[in-house]
Amino acid sequence: MRILFAGGGTGGHIYPAIAIADALRERDGADARIAFVGTADRLEARLVPQAGYPLHRITARPLQRGRLFALLGAAFANGWGVLQSLSVLRRERPEAIVATGGYVCFPLVVAARGLRALRFSQTKIALLEPNARPGLTNRLLAPFVDEIWGALPQGDPRFRGRYVHTGVPIRSTLRALPPRAAAKARLGLDPQRRTLLAMGGSQGARSLNDALVGAIAAGKLPAGWQVLHLTGEREFERVRARLPGSQGGGIRPYLDDPADAFAAADLVLARAGASTLAELIALGLPAILVPYPHAAEDHQSENARALEAAGAAVTIADDRLDAESLGALLAQHCEPAALERLRAAIATFRTPDPTALILARIAALVGRNTPK
Repeated sequence: MRILFAGGGTGGHIYPAIAIADALRERDGADARIAFVGTADRLEARLVPQAGYPLHRITARPLQRGRLFALLGAAFANGWGVLQSLSVLRRERPEAIVATGGYVCFPLVVAARGLRALRFSQTKIALLEPNARPGLTNRLLAPFVDEIWGALPQGDPRFRGRYVHTGVPIRSTLRALPPRAAAKARLGLDPQRRTLLAMGGSQGARSLNDALVGAIAAGKLPAGWQVLHLTGEREFERVRARLPGSQGGGIRPYLDDPADAFAAADLVLARAGASTLAELIALGLPAILVPYPHAAEDHQSENARALEAAGAAVTIADDRLDAESLGALLAQHCEPAALERLRAAIATFRTPDPTALILARIAALVGRNTPK
């Protein structure tokens, strides 16, 4: 099977693609021909080669609206990216393309669809949409693809007729979490206390960090609870200076593999990005979500609202988050009954195995190809 992945810019676009690719490689071994398409200066340029896959680098720009010069520059860059994509498609001859998000998907899908229109190719095309509100690229590409896979039971109305609720694949290390006691021991946590996991990504989230530091300093952490605080690399020294570990629990800059952290967690305080929500849903973890206010088209707020509407998470706006408001949320939702209600609600979003479902969808798409 020859599969070409496209996705880039953020972990929410790249990690699911790598998870699917890993599952294909594990299942098919050397018979799987897998390659990626991305840009040279975004996160995929580092993560994809680290995962052991070839990366074809093409030119792509965000699809700008409004300013004429920016629009013309994006048009030229993406036009060049389409030509580069045609070369990649001739070389790889994929049976299917899986586009997992980011503007780099646009030139590749346009090139593949153009070849199909000219009957030079029968490559099937699928989009993975991990967010509640699709971005501009996926909205533009939706009419030209065969299927759209997503995280939520109901897809965007613009996807009607093509949407399949598959869930979003997560990293292989998170599919089976380690025993809780062993995870807490490795993290230096008290095995007898419940754990609040606070994380804002590799660079951290200052508003989350400040609210949590303030809440702990004011004694608003519920009795019997401890904190595993992943501050982000840039925030670590500042937070550590304000909050010695003895006052709140474990403080770490970041964990490349969060399996131990998730295994230890009873409640998560986090942003509402696509990869974070996919992991919370897959693991059935209760969460307090603080959407990043500057996310493109405010998609994190849409993600958080989709879970909150079903009682599957608690949401607070970034500009309302402080020590007082966070303390009130912790007092309310750290109670065992409240945690159980959140767990039960988020379980309704889970699919049995997103990776297996997507592999089955790929096989079905490829199976409809006319033999060459």
